[in-house]
Amino acid sequence: MSVNILIIEDESGVREMVSFTLKRQGFNIIAAEDSQTGLKILGEIFPDLILLDWMLPDINGIDLARRLKGDERYKDIPIIMLTARGEEDDKIRGLDTGADDYITKPFSPRELGARINAVLRRTSPSHSKDVISISGLTLDQKGHRVHAHNAEISLGPTEFKLLQFLMVHPERVFSRAQLLDRIWGSNVYIEERTVDVHIRRLRKALEPMAYDRMIQTVRGVGYRLSA
Repeated sequence: MSVNILIIEDESGVREMVSFTLKRQGFNIIAAEDSQTGLKILGEIFPDLILLDWMLPDINGIDLARRLKGDERYKDIPIIMLTARGEEDDKIRGLDTGADDYITKPFSPRELGARINAVLRRTSPSHSKDVISISGLTLDQKGHRVHAHNAEISLGPTEFKLLQFLMVHPERVFSRAQLLDRIWGSNVYIEERTVDVHIRRLRKALEPMAYDRMIQTVRGVGYRLSA
């Protein structure tokens, strides 16, 4: 599964350099020039990691990181702070907000990529697993197969991607817009209600083994997978 990274950085040169570097390393990049734009993007897209500049023109990075970590929807998204402030007290202050790492400018592209991969391995172990298993429901990411108690469950490609995404991020609630972005991509225009159709198909496929109950509707918000 491709990895989405949200960069919130007001310096266009840094933003473009980081975006170019990470795209070459295979990451999907979404960029915002300030905190308010970043928050608006978060309502539409669920990133796997946020690169957050400390000095932003509206809400500074420290306050935004604290706000995100205090929000049930976003608290599990790992954050790497980007800043020119390299004093030990500044690093401690940044990490105390709940940020997962801290990189001082200037940094090398190789270091940035390595830090991102290290944080993803530490915070989202499912990203590095070929097989994900939750309460007896097993999904083989490379083999594209799903089993429940050793019996194979037949899924269409979209239902497989939907289940895969939800199993990689269990217990998190996703809006229809966020699911559309991660399953269909941001460049495709599809009605949000299409998500409901595929959720119904996924539940129907899981129903014979009583795993349909794991796909939960959160009224007024979206869907989550819960054991």
